Order: sequence, then C-alpha cells, then structure tokens
Amino acid sequence: MIRKLLRRVFRKHTAPAPQAEAAEIPLEVHGIRREMISPAARKICSVLQEAGFKAYVVGGAVRDLIARIDPKDFDVATSATPEEVRHLFRRSRIIGRRFRIVHVMSGPETIEVSTFRALHDESIETDEHGRVLDDNVWGTIEEDAARRDFTVNALYYDPTTEVVMDFHHGVLDLKQKTMRVIGDPPLRYREDPVRMLRAVRLAAKLDLILDPAARRPIREMSELLANVPAARLFDEMLKLLSSGFAVVSLRRLRDEGLHHGLLPLLDIILQNPTGERFIWLSLENTDARVRAGKPISPGFLFATLLWQEVLANWNARREAGEHTQPALFEAMDEVLATQAGKLAITRRIAADITEIWALQPRFEKRSGKMPFRLIEQPRFRAGYDFLRLRAEAGEIELELPDWWDTFAHADTETRETLLATSKKDAAPRKRRPRKRKPAGADAGTQGPDGD
Repeated sequence: MIRKLLRRVFRKHTAPAPQAEAAEIPLEVHGIRREMISPAARKICSVLQEAGFKAYVVGGAVRDLIARIDPKDFDVATSATPEEVRHLFRRSRIIGRRFRIVHVMSGPETIEVSTFRALHDESIETDEHGRVLDDNVWGTIEEDAARRDFTVNALYYDPTTEVVMDFHHGVLDLKQKTMRVIGDPPLRYREDPVRMLRAVRLAAKLDLILDPAARRPIREMSELLANVPAARLFDEMLKLLSSGFAVVSLRRLRDEGLHHGLLPLLDIILQNPTGERFIWLSLENTDARVRAGKPISPGFLFATLLWQEVLANWNARREAGEHTQPALFEAMDEVLATQAGKLAITRRIAADITEIWALQPRFEKRSGKMPFRLIEQPRFRAGYDFLRLRAEAGEIELELPDWWDTFAHADTETRETLLATSKKDAAPRKRRPRKRKPAGADAGTQGPDGD
C-alpha cells in the first residue's frame, strides 16, 4: 500500500498527460439513445453519479452502437475506486489482481465496472519483455482515455445526458473506417501483446483498415505472444472465433503472421485441400449461427480446428496396426497435450471436444443395438453435425450422415428396415478357407492348402 501511495505522489509519466478537452458528440451525431443501453448499466451509472462520482458506459458497447452493431455486453468506467463501487452495490465483488475491477450483478446481467486508470510511470512493474504486471493506479478520465488501446474504444457515453465524450477522434475513425492505436504502437503492443490479436479481431468485425503505423510492427513483434499466459490467449481466441466474423478474422491473422503457435500446424492444415475446406466450412457455419442469434459450442469449434491433426495421427496409428478406438484416444490425447502449451483449453471444453471426436468411429457401426444406443447419447447431435461437416468437406461419403439423419428421425419400423438394408449392403466378412486333409492322410499331415 505504501509503495502504491508513493507511486501516486511521485510518479513520472513516460508520456505527458493529455491537455485537450474531449469532444462532446451530441445524440444527433452518434445516434445512441439511452433506451439502447442495458437497464443494468444505466442504473449503475445513475447510482454512481448520484453518489458524486463520474460514470459512463465505455468502450466496446459505445463503439458497436455507433457502428450499428448490437453489443454483447456493457462496461462502465467511473471515478470511484473498486472499494467505493463495492460499497454502493450489495450484489458485487472485486476481482482481478493485475487489473482490479468490480462485477456488479443486476438481475440476470453482470456489469464490469472499472476505475479510471492513470498513465504508466517509470516505476510501473513490468516483466523483461515490457508487459505490465500491476495496473492498479487510479487517474482521471483524460488519463484513462489515453490508456485505452484504440481510438474507437476511447469513447464514453453518459446515459443521463446522452452525450459521447470522444478524446481521440474515435467517432471520426469509425466513420472513416480506420483502426488507430492510441500512443506509440510498438510500446502499446509491448505493454500487452494481446492488443495485436485484438486489433485484427476488431478491424475484421468493424470492417476497418489497420492504420499503417498500427500494422507495421505486428509481424516483427508477434513473438511477444509467447509470453502471454495461455488462459488469456484462449479467451482472446474464443472471442475471435465466436465474434460472427471468424472467417475474415482468421484470414487477417494469417496475413499479419499472428496465427503461428496459436493453433499448431495450422499452416499445414490450410495447405491441405480437405483440411482447408473443413475449417472454412466450420467457421462459416459458426459465423452464420452467431449472426442469426443462435448459440454456438466452443467445444465444437475447437474440435473442428484441431480435427485434421487428430485425423493424421489416428490414421498413422491404425496403419501401424493399432486398433481403431484405442488409436483414436491416443491421437486425441497427444493433440490436446500439444495444444495445452499454447491455449489453456478448459477441462469442460476439452471434455466436449473429446466426446465429439470419440463418437466418430461409432457412426460406422450400423447394425444390432449400436445405432439405438448412439442416438440416445447426450452429444449425439454435436457428433452428427461434426460427421456431416466431414462429409461436406469431402473426407467421407455423404451417404453416412444421410443414413443417420433418416434413422434419427424415423419410426421404429423404418429404423428396422434401415438396419436390415444396412446389414445386407455391408461387405461380407472374409473367412479363411478350411484346410482339408487328403483321404488317408495322417492327422498331423497338411495337404496342399496348408503349404
């Protein structure tokens, strides 16, 4: 506590505090009515303002509303400290260590409330690569705006007055379809390398062009992502893949050289016609579901992205003589273990991934009681969707998922007919010819068939 107090009193800014006042953008220009803001976010701003603090809806929600995109969530920035916010809201909790914020629960919503941050000073704690490790020094709204990563995120909306406070021409950049970094891009990327991924994701989502100054350092600084905790990389990749713009985002990641190491062997997979088609089909389907407001499964997403690695490993093991199911499980474990070093896939999502993969050989068994048991599996639908994706990519014949689709929706009599037809069409098992003894031969003597 004493060290933090001394930092506040004696800190020397690495960049001068901004002196220019914010442009106040009226409702007629930005078009955000207070009714478009989450009721919970409006209430939190109102309570904080009535208590004498400044409070604004900030960042992504304001940016998206101006761009005419429905926000996924609403964040609030305030002059109140986390402890003061916690005191005002009974249903709230302080989270984080490197960057302390407050989660305020209001009905079914959870609003993230952060305190205005100060500019970094010479005594700020960083690692050997320049990544900030402790970021809990409070400042003014002007300093907080200068700390934001991109100009389009440095926008503060007051639900009471319906005015947007724009400190770095973010509204103009949105109108001109440009993504600019606030401050010196290399320095900002070094502070937090995840900003490079975020720049690509947001530019894809908003259909913006990266400013040359923001784009130029990315390729040479991409190696800094190796120093980011795996859990943060996983969260950022999940945001990218579930943004509704996964296809264009992944293409831009490749263009900027940022995909290396995030998904091992992705370059090799995308050079394989079947693998490339499989991944793009998966991402296109995901984007379509997100834009239609339908739920998506992170487990299904990562299962598709990593399947070609599993398939290659699985095939190699079977060619070496391993049995089908054990070979698949060995391949799954090896691929997920390799991936764990880069992206901290949670146990729940990893369990979903393995269940989808493990179902694939079972679709080949279309006789006896096996099909009835399979359609009763909780993950049958996800496994079936995965199977059909494999067929659409050309990996297997479409006849297989078509058969399962018919079987799953048929009555009992039709199912029995399908099983009988499937059994009849199945290739007969090859039997080894019986060895016959020639007439009069001794019991231990083999005939020509045994030579």
